[in-house]
Amino acid sequence: MRALRLVEIGKLSLVELADPSAAPNEIIIETIATGVCGSDVHGYTGENGRRFPGQVMGHETVGRISSLGSDIDSNLYPVGALATVNPVILPASEKQEYEGREQHAPRRRVLGVDPTIVSAFAERFAVPATNVVLLPELLNPLHGALIEPLAVALQAVRRIGIVRGQVVLVVGGGPIGQSCILAAKRAGAARLIVSEPNDARRGLCAALGAEVIDPGQSVVPDAVHALTGGVGVDVAIDAVGATSTIADALLSTVLGGRVCLVGMAQPNVSLAAYRISTDEKSLVGSFTYPAETFNEAAKWVAEGDSALDLLVSQVVEPDEGDMVFKRLASSLDVPAKVLVRFAPDRPIDKIALTVDTLKAS
Repeated sequence: MRALRLVEIGKLSLVELADPSAAPNEIIIETIATGVCGSDVHGYTGENGRRFPGQVMGHETVGRISSLGSDIDSNLYPVGALATVNPVILPASEKQEYEGREQHAPRRRVLGVDPTIVSAFAERFAVPATNVVLLPELLNPLHGALIEPLAVALQAVRRIGIVRGQVVLVVGGGPIGQSCILAAKRAGAARLIVSEPNDARRGLCAALGAEVIDPGQSVVPDAVHALTGGVGVDVAIDAVGATSTIADALLSTVLGGRVCLVGMAQPNVSLAAYRISTDEKSLVGSFTYPAETFNEAAKWVAEGDSALDLLVSQVVEPDEGDMVFKRLASSLDVPAKVLVRFAPDRPIDKIALTVDTLKAS
């Protein structure tokens, strides 16, 4: 089978690997398409130290059940069924103790991060049946690859406690920020403001219903206070995760406001500790999701939300993988998600949406 292997930092190669075989409790997924996550790109460049040469990455995926391990009931998991995969894999010994907070299990493994697992940038891969989430026959099966980033966004919204009627700032309008816009709207946010330096991404965020700020042209907290009549926002989500963006988020919120850190651009940052204390701000982290939140994201996609069409900018073939990673590592010129398609589940050619197309949708 074909797979994209990180042969060295800064280089992916399309290689031939042996087809996987399913352990008794596993299912083989035949990949339709897998999304390129920002963490994959940072692993490709070596920035985050969480990807390793020799591994096959990929965790935002959709495919079809190809074959079953000997212990799997084919009535529950029919061969040929459309499915996605929850990447957070727990050993059986921790499933009961960490039910509802699976992301906290100390021995969890993450598909696409664990270098010992051949993951979803491959034509086929094996996962425990408990991580397979069945999907209905979606009008656009590629939307199944958006479930994982939408789950990240839902978890961030839950962690920060967005409720109906609030004004929300999202710092960073890339794919996770875009998912956070939709998740915050779903939670009932009355107004959304997004800070994003890239023009194409600002256009997409505006198409999703957000008011946009260019941090290259305005001081973000000043612009936020101008938009809110000097009040500030109730809560903020930092989908970047850098010293400057956390500062923007904290300074843009009301006294007693809350900020959720979901971006991971910098492993270490500086904080205005006194200001956090005296303004009684709260800063919370969010990383992956419990299984119930992932399942909720799958149900959301199954509803057929038309806004999801805006979250995919480009679909490429596996032999274009290295080119796409190089481009994403050096430029923000792709507004939304790039998917690597391994199987043409329906006759869909490469997608390259323009900002004008998005605004007209």
